[in-house]
Order: sequence, then C-alpha cells, then structure tokens
Amino acid sequence: MSVNVPTHFTIEYSSQVRLLLQERGSKLRPFVTSGTHTGKQASPVNQIGSIEMQTPAGRFAPMGRVDAPFARRWVFPRDRELPQQLDKFDMLRLIEDLKGPYAENAALAAGRYFDDLIIEAALGDAKTGETGTGTETFDTTNFSIAAAFGAAGEVGLTVAKLIEAQRIFMNANVDIEAEQPTVVISPKQHANLLNEIEVVSTDFNMRPVLGTDGMVRSFLGMNFVVSNRLDLVNTDDRACFAFVKSGIHLGIWDDVSSRVDERTDLSSIPWQLYTKVTAGATRLEQGRVIRILCDE
Repeated sequence: MSVNVPTHFTIEYSSQVRLLLQERGSKLRPFVTSGTHTGKQASPVNQIGSIEMQTPAGRFAPMGRVDAPFARRWVFPRDRELPQQLDKFDMLRLIEDLKGPYAENAALAAGRYFDDLIIEAALGDAKTGETGTGTETFDTTNFSIAAAFGAAGEVGLTVAKLIEAQRIFMNANVDIEAEQPTVVISPKQHANLLNEIEVVSTDFNMRPVLGTDGMVRSFLGMNFVVSNRLDLVNTDDRACFAFVKSGIHLGIWDDVSSRVDERTDLSSIPWQLYTKVTAGATRLEQGRVIRILCDE
C-alpha cells in the first residue's frame, strides 16, 4: 500500500442535529384554566363569597340586609423574547440546516416559561382588589403540609402527605370529585412514591398505579406531573404543590409566535429566528392550591 494513501483519508460528520437534554415545553398548561386578554392588566374572575341563612328579626320587624363578600383576582402580562441568529457564511460550511432545530428549541423554552409562571403563581402573591393594588400572600398556616408531617423528622413525599392534601381540599369545600387534583413533584419525590408500598403494590390498589413506563401517573384520585422547575425552601425542602384546575389561571396576551427573517443590516445577512410571548398567571383562590414540603 502506498505511503501516500493517508492523504486521501476522509472525515465524516453527522448530519443529525439533536437538542441537548432539557424539560420539553410546558407540562402544566393543560391542567390550569386559561384565557386571552388585552390591556395592561386583566381580571379573569370576579368572586362572590359564601353567605348564611339568617333568623328572622320578628313579626313585622324591619328587614335587614346581607351583603355577600366580593373579591377580584388580577393577572398582569409579562413580555419575553428569544432572538437567535444564524450566520450565512457559517451555514455554508454546515451539512444541516439549523433553522428548524433552533425554532424547536425556542418553542420548548417558551413552554417552560409558561410552567415558571404557573409555579410562581401557585405559591406566590396574588393581586386583588378593585384595581389590583391589593396583595394576598399564600396561606402557609392552613394550606401547607410540613416536611416532617406524619414523621419524627423531615421526609420526602409520603402517602400520609397525599392523604392530608386530600383532607385539606375537602375541608376547604373543594369538590375533588368534579375536579381531579394535580400534584407537581420533582424526580426525587417520584422516587419517594416508588418506595411507598401503598403506591406500587396491587394489594392496596384494585388497578396498577404504575404505567407501562414505570411512572406514577395517578394515585388517590390525583394526577402527578414531574417537573425540574420547583423551588427549594428552607435550604433543602422542595416546594411541591397540589391544585385543582379552577385554582390557577394562565392569562395569554400573545401566545408563542415565531418568525424567520433576513437581517439585511448585518454582515452576511444572517437569518434571525425571533420568538416571543406575553403572558401572566395568578392563583385564583386560597384552598384550591396546597403546598407540600418534601425533604430533598
């Protein structure tokens, strides 16, 4: 073999473009209420509180009046954008066209932004009042389950905590038969459930809880969604939460939209992939959202 053969060796590069590991879009949007809005702020719902029947004042006595409490929730829009550029000189040196993968990557990022809005609204401050100037903080006294609930010390997600969440819903008069609660957990809490005998054993369940993929999808009448975007509180406690659909509202001013243009003002006239969204979210009522602290 000629010693000059190595000069003809070739290098082969893959023409496949693969997105790196990431949470793929919104997981929570299907489980909350949503609506389209305009203006600088919007009230997705007006709320009338409960009243009680009164004892008559007496025969021919002046009639009193009962005024039902009135409340209003507000949602405020937030703008987000994601501009990406592809140099045409660089693209001449590539086998693959990157515009499609770049656009897909942007759409996934927008979906994750929706989840961030929902998670923040679930346990954060809600704007109230006639014009949205009031603030309602999350009630950690009545609607939060401690990390050490049912145990001598802090523990992860347990069946006891899920039963307590169910009790809190019912105690708050949430109709969990009409609205199936959703529980948002991290991968660690999903692993906790897989170690709970009441969850994985058919001795405790008429039908298997685990799906064919080994994931816990439903238990105690609750759906489960695994997310890596939940916050830590108290250093090592994951702030999971359970909610019903009527408990959180996602307001859409401008849904995810993208466009691809040539930037004639820049060298190489690069492709610009521009993605934007304007949205906001709010918790609609105390009692429809329950925080579940879990040790990590």
